[in-house]
Amino acid sequence: MALTADFLVIGGGIAGLSFALRAAEQGEVLVLTKRARQEGSTYHAQGGIASVLGPDDSFEHHVEDTLLAGAGLCRREAVEVTVREGPERVRELVSLGAEFNRRPSGEFDLTREGGHSRRRIVHAGDITGREVERALLAACDERPHLAFHPESTAIDLLLDRKAPRGQGRCLGAYALLASGKIETLFAKVTVLATGGAGKVYLYTSNPDVATGDGVAMAYRAGAQVANMEFYQFHPTCLYHPEAKSFLISEALRGEGGRLRLKSGERFMSRYHPMAELAPRDVVARAIDAELKRTGDEWVLLDMTHLGRAFVTERFPNIYAQCKAFGIDIASQPIPVVPAAHYQCGGVVTDLDGRTSVPGLYAVGEAACTGLHGANRLASNSLLEGLVFGQRAAKACASDARGARREAEEPPEWDPGAAVESDESVLVTHNWDEIRRLMWNYVGIVRTGKRLMRARRRLDLLREEIREYYWRFKVTRDVVELRNIADVAHLIVECATRRKESRGLHYTLDYPNRDDHNWGRDTVISREP
Repeated sequence: MALTADFLVIGGGIAGLSFALRAAEQGEVLVLTKRARQEGSTYHAQGGIASVLGPDDSFEHHVEDTLLAGAGLCRREAVEVTVREGPERVRELVSLGAEFNRRPSGEFDLTREGGHSRRRIVHAGDITGREVERALLAACDERPHLAFHPESTAIDLLLDRKAPRGQGRCLGAYALLASGKIETLFAKVTVLATGGAGKVYLYTSNPDVATGDGVAMAYRAGAQVANMEFYQFHPTCLYHPEAKSFLISEALRGEGGRLRLKSGERFMSRYHPMAELAPRDVVARAIDAELKRTGDEWVLLDMTHLGRAFVTERFPNIYAQCKAFGIDIASQPIPVVPAAHYQCGGVVTDLDGRTSVPGLYAVGEAACTGLHGANRLASNSLLEGLVFGQRAAKACASDARGARREAEEPPEWDPGAAVESDESVLVTHNWDEIRRLMWNYVGIVRTGKRLMRARRRLDLLREEIREYYWRFKVTRDVVELRNIADVAHLIVECATRRKESRGLHYTLDYPNRDDHNWGRDTVISREP
């Protein structure tokens, strides 16, 4: 007997919960989260939410900053929608109980980050995501028609196989629940809010749940996927043997932090007129180039000139975390390196979150709305989750009402002849190999030869994983391995097709931007 709901939401970050809160006014909502309810990229976000709330700011300024960062590939309509609807979504978040830093006058204490021409970042100290997640979960707990299934992993989307070829509606998903049972989740509308895929790379700022599940499942179901070559590497993650990719927020540079070599020399002015406030792709490539040139393993982010009182008050969480590793950021520069941070491509959607598969929506980092183009502007990610979570919920209410309930129960999970695995070493070995080859061959700087090597090895690994998947019983580790392999394939395929350098995709074979031939999205799909 399948579990049924009007709306199935896979993922519990800002986009998924924004959708769920609105959809719960229209019907029964089931939210699936892979770990604890709050665990995901939203919870770990430090910087804030970009929105036009200051007296010296305007929608036009925010739009232009976003378009400039996106390097010619943003969909202007998506940018306009996000920027113009942003302030109201932020105010709604405040009405739900989210508390952000304010000035004595009561106005938001807005800060500035790289690529922004104005101070427009709403923040809660340096743990903005934690506060946002807290407020959204508290609001969800007050909704009577909203239920959670934590510690549950979506395996694949369920499609209507009786529909004409290429028109199969998404009917829900198969999921491995906390009980260990694989269950059929049947829904009128399914929403992918699974976040990014940072774990496809060896070094990432993302939490362990970021394995690209939504993109991989949508691709296997036949949905269009686009712009996966544009993976954003955050320029500054803490370099320390005991730190697990702890992010050093861009807000530190926004408040005056200076990047230096080990010698103490500043270098960013050689790469961009905005120096440390240049867009993330520029800063990440600059650091990568300096590390390759000098042979050093890290560069330094210096906050010492700003004074202890300011640093400890503005960045209490980062100060405490670094202090735990023996670094007093008020008196010592912070060793930092770039790390995979944000997926700018994803499942192609319209301005209401609809994908190319009927009944399937995607919101947040898993989606490609056209907002980010070839490079995301700092703090536009939480904003996108708020705006498109709401838009999708509003749009799909009519879809849910018109969706045809199947006369018979959807097919239950068929394990076939699968048995318990006695070869789990293959999972850990292939997991490590994929992440390492992606870092070495498909990282910040690429070449055609490196991409070709990655593709050949990935073809073999994906075949090994496919055989293992069908031979042995499904576990969460196997599901995640299968997904990062498929996402790695999509990144390599998109990067191979783009014969230019633009935004986050930089190849030594084609170092220049080519608007005439490549001023368009890289779109991929497969037959379901």
